[in-house]
Amino acid sequence: MLSFPLALATMVATIQTASTPATPLVVSYGDAVLCAGVTQAGSELEGNESARGRRLFDAALYWSLTTIQLGQASGRPPIQTERDMTNARIRSVRDLSQRDSRITERLESCIKSAPSLN
Repeated sequence: MLSFPLALATMVATIQTASTPATPLVVSYGDAVLCAGVTQAGSELEGNESARGRRLFDAALYWSLTTIQLGQASGRPPIQTERDMTNARIRSVRDLSQRDSRITERLESCIKSAPSLN
């Protein structure tokens, strides 16, 4: 019988192997903030009733948690990280509502680079 820590580590490794891209994704704090903001905005505008809406929600969750971790790792105060994501979301809602092609491309890129959480 496996010990609990070993069983947990095995389960996490299995989940990570199944859900992460073959090439590790390395992003800056600024890029993570942008992806968190645009995916949050996309999720807010789409809703979660459709398959795309659920995918946007998952991507927003992934990018938000990633941004929080990068903020912590870089020593940023949590309130600053939250403020950065909120500002990015507000700008992204405006830009997506105006159908800005650059932000739409950014949204698609951020969705594609987030692992599936299913």
